[in-house]
Amino acid sequence: MSSETRSTAQSTGDRLRIAIVTETYPPEINGVANTMRHLAEGMVARGHGVQLIRPRQPADPRHPEQSDRLDLHLVPGLPIPGYRGLRFGLPVYWRLRRLWHRRPADLVYIATQGPLGHAALSAAQALKIPTITGFHTHFQHYSRHYGLGALTRQIAETLRHFHNRSDATLVPTAELRDSLAAEGFENLHVFGRGVDVDQFAPDRRSAELRRSWGCAEDDLVALYVGRIAAEKNLALALAGFRAIQRQCPNARFVLVGDGPERPHLQQEHPDLIFAGARVGDELAAHYASGDLFLFPSLTETFGNVVTEAMASGLPVIAFDYAAAHANVQPWVNGVTVPVDAQESFIDICLECVGDRERLRRMGLEARKRALDIGWERVLGRVEEHLFAVIHRKRGQAESCHASLATTSE
Repeated sequence: MSSETRSTAQSTGDRLRIAIVTETYPPEINGVANTMRHLAEGMVARGHGVQLIRPRQPADPRHPEQSDRLDLHLVPGLPIPGYRGLRFGLPVYWRLRRLWHRRPADLVYIATQGPLGHAALSAAQALKIPTITGFHTHFQHYSRHYGLGALTRQIAETLRHFHNRSDATLVPTAELRDSLAAEGFENLHVFGRGVDVDQFAPDRRSAELRRSWGCAEDDLVALYVGRIAAEKNLALALAGFRAIQRQCPNARFVLVGDGPERPHLQQEHPDLIFAGARVGDELAAHYASGDLFLFPSLTETFGNVVTEAMASGLPVIAFDYAAAHANVQPWVNGVTVPVDAQESFIDICLECVGDRERLRRMGLEARKRALDIGWERVLGRVEEHLFAVIHRKRGQAESCHASLATTSE
């Protein structure tokens, strides 16, 4: 910590009361849910108290268990159209005001920009609680894949207005920070993403799982993990795999995940393996049992699956932005493709599988890189941001009070 941040931490007893507001959380399966779990559990492990505020999920008990450090508050929600299993929270502005009046928070972290997120930002500001928003999803990029391309500019303006109302916005990469700053977003700071290198590791490789895919040890398995949806650009991954298959007839393509595109893709490509959504040890085994990770998406804010694949010992082929830009060193631990050269994706797939020994070496280097980005280091930097925002907000309030006192005299 800097000396300024450290003094702030000491003034609050080194323990904060943090309200985390998110419209997605495990067991829901997506990158934002995973990041919020690490943030909530990581702050609790560091001794802070956490209020976790999220929509009630179908599997939630009527009276969920509470702990001394993790105080769970469930709010009403509705299903998100086109995103089976996900919900958005209703705008419970007055409920949040009553909660934070009764049990004040030192800071509110708002992860999502739905109705619940907007209500939380307004309630926190009414109570003069410092706020941080997280930029976790490129909604403006998703819009063109769901027939909303005409609204892209309006969506971008709404996002900018939302984030600029907060005291700071955390983004996953310096690259995204710079691009958002050019679009008029303010007070941007990097909240990098870590990876669980114990959960995702090469030793999770399973010969039995590979046999269930019809693969011998020497057969090549290309892997994709993520939502099976239009915005993930899966047609390009399929084209890349078909090119690989012509060179390596025994190669298999395993797609882990679920989504609206799965039924027709499964019907059109019956030889592919659609493993469905997997979590925990099963997910780790699927990663580690592959040989090459194909990730053609151009709509990621970060792309946690890239670092999970690297931690599992897989070289990644992905476009040169977000997680791949930050972590992939071309032809050392994977390969990045310029975002304006999609046709190169297929050529690189072929070049990678043309030298299986180089592919193996890149997988070893991918694991080494992942070991440098564990969650503990990332959360330490986030903690500093939390203290810094609180310190700055208090300083502004004290300055305002002093100015009013001088005026009244």
